Amino acid sequence: MDILAKFFLKEDDSLAKKRQIYGMLCGTAGIFLNIMLFLGKLLAGSISNSIAVTADAFNNLSDAGSSAVTLVGFKLAGTKPDTRHPFGHGRIEYITGLIVSAAILIMAFELVSSSVDKIIHPVETEFRFVSVLILISSILVKLYMACYNRRIGSRIDSAAMRAAATDSLSDALATTVVLASSLAGHYLGLHIDGYCGVLVGAFIFYAGISAAKDTLNPLLGQPPDKEFVNRIYETVTAYEEILGIHDLVVHDYGPGRQMISLHAEVAADSDILEIHDTIDRIEEELKQKLYCEAVIHMDPIAADEQTVKMRKKMKEMVRQMGEGFSMHDFRMVPGNTHTNLIFDVVVPFTCKKSDEEVIRELQQRAAEELDGTCWLKIQIDRAYCEFEVE
Repeated sequence: MDILAKFFLKEDDSLAKKRQIYGMLCGTAGIFLNIMLFLGKLLAGSISNSIAVTADAFNNLSDAGSSAVTLVGFKLAGTKPDTRHPFGHGRIEYITGLIVSAAILIMAFELVSSSVDKIIHPVETEFRFVSVLILISSILVKLYMACYNRRIGSRIDSAAMRAAATDSLSDALATTVVLASSLAGHYLGLHIDGYCGVLVGAFIFYAGISAAKDTLNPLLGQPPDKEFVNRIYETVTAYEEILGIHDLVVHDYGPGRQMISLHAEVAADSDILEIHDTIDRIEEELKQKLYCEAVIHMDPIAADEQTVKMRKKMKEMVRQMGEGFSMHDFRMVPGNTHTNLIFDVVVPFTCKKSDEEVIRELQQRAAEELDGTCWLKIQIDRAYCEFEVE
C-alpha cells in the first residue's frame, strides 16, 4: 500500500490531501480484495455444500460494500468548504466509520442467529481440500487488510480506518472458526461450528461496539488529545510576553480541521500594539505547526507586588479545593471598607459540588484567612481541556 501511495502522493501535498489519498487507496483495495474473497468462498461453499462457508462469502460481499462506503466517505470528507459547510466536510469520515461499525454489529447478529440455527439443526458438509486452501488464503488476506488498515489509520489518525481494521480482524476470526469447525467435523467427527459461531459472534459484537464508540465520541464532542493540548500550551507560553493561558477550547470539524480559542494573560502595562503583534505571530505558528485555526483573546493582568502576592494566596486556596481546580483572571478592586477580589474558578467535571457550594466554601475560607477584609466575586468555569495552569 505504501508503494502504491507513492504514485499518487506528492511531497508538497497538504495533510488533508494525503489523508484523502490514503483513505481512497485503502477503500479501493478493500473493495477489490473483498470481491475476490467473495468469489473464492462462494466457489468453496458450493463444492463443499457448506452453509457456513457460503454465509462467510456473503459477509465478504458486505465488507466490499463497507469499503465502498469508506471510499466515498474519504472522497466527500476531502471536499473543500462551501457556503453551506464553511468548516469543511471532515466529519463525514466519522459518519462512514459509524456505518462500518453498524455493518460489524449486523454481521455479529447474523452470525449468532445462523450459529444457533446450526446448533438446533446440524447440517452435514463435504470436506474438500480446495475449500481449506481458500479459507486459509482468506484468513491471511484479512489479517493483511487488518494490519494495513490499522497502520494507515494510526498514520492519518482515522477512526474510519481503525473501524475497518477491526472489521477485517473480526472477519479473519470468523473464517478461522469456519475452518476449525470444518477440520474438527472431518477428522474428529465433532460438529462444533454452531457453538464456536456463537462465541465469535459475541466477540465481533463487542468489537463493533468499541469501533462505534471511537466514531461516535468525536461527533458528540470528546475532549481533545492531551498531547495536542500540551503542544498548544507549550507553543503559546514559549513567548515571554505570555504569562499564562486559560479557557482553551478545541472545536473538531474532522481530522486536520480543528479550530481553537484561548485566553492569553499579558502584563497590564504592556504596549498594546506589541502584544497584538505577538498574538498574531502565535496564531500563525499554531497554524503552521498544529494545522489549526486559532483565535486568541488577550487578558491584561496587574503585576504589582500586592496583586501578585494576593493572587498567589488565592490560587493556593483554590487548589486546596481538590485536584483539577484552578484560578485565572484575578483582579483586585480596593474600596473604603473592603477589597473585592474578582476571579474565575475552573471546576473539574468530576466535582460533585454545585457551583453555589464551591463559591460558598471559598468565601468561608477567605473570611477565615483574610479576616473579612476581602470579598470574593467568583465566576465558575468548566475545564474543556486538561492542562495545568501555572
